[in-house]
Amino acid sequence: MFIRTTALLFLGFASATLTTAAPRSIHPVKPLAKAHAHNDYEHERPLHDALSQGFTSVEADVHLFGNQLLVAHNARDAHSSKTLQSLYLEPLQNIIRENKGSVYSENSRFTLFIDIKTEGEKTYQAIEAALEQYKEILTSSTRETSVEGPVTVIISGNRPRETMRAQNIHHTFYDGRLADLDTNSDARFIPIISDNWEKTFSWKGDGDMPSNERTKLIEIVTKAHRNHQRVRFWATPDEPSTERAAVWLELLHAGVDLINTDDLASLKDFLIENDRR
Repeated sequence: MFIRTTALLFLGFASATLTTAAPRSIHPVKPLAKAHAHNDYEHERPLHDALSQGFTSVEADVHLFGNQLLVAHNARDAHSSKTLQSLYLEPLQNIIRENKGSVYSENSRFTLFIDIKTEGEKTYQAIEAALEQYKEILTSSTRETSVEGPVTVIISGNRPRETMRAQNIHHTFYDGRLADLDTNSDARFIPIISDNWEKTFSWKGDGDMPSNERTKLIEIVTKAHRNHQRVRFWATPDEPSTERAAVWLELLHAGVDLINTDDLASLKDFLIENDRR
């Protein structure tokens, strides 16, 4: 009985290892500059599923439990084995070393959004401490200069704005909102403007986009790009439908920099077919 139980435990462990272990390096794929994996951690292989589709931006929700940064959408789903370091920071560092300085074999920008779900100040301090050993792969900035690394970390969610702003050297950057467009915000601190699509636009892909809303979208993108900031919207339609495709096309044509999805393969196919720039 002991031998049988031990064997079964071993086989179960081996099976779990084979199922969850991430590849040491990624297969060569075309990086997609506008592809953002929203709720990336909910995929079977966090980070690696997105990389296998060419995504250049992923988002991880984090909760601070003690001194651990656990990745999950809700606190009840957090598990001690799923840390920010094990799911994202360590794999990215290994991949960048294997690819001699970039996430993909061809040099391309990669963005890691860290969405703080617990109290902002304490969680941010834990994030800063965790990032210390990964600084070699991170974009950094001072009040005068910026040095782009293979990975740019954007802090979203419960962002401690004043604490972040007061830092002399940044290895993380602030996820701005549409309200920040009119404040002459510094792109070295707020390199991206993100907001809820449904709070700004009533159109969800049914029929033609109203001309006043299309004009508003283009104005948002134009203003952000003038400030050297990128643009992203969440809460866009994400179920397979003609409405989703219509919204994605409008985002693409307006010059929105990152398109949000949980449906990795579909966005990949859409961008390969439609993004000619």
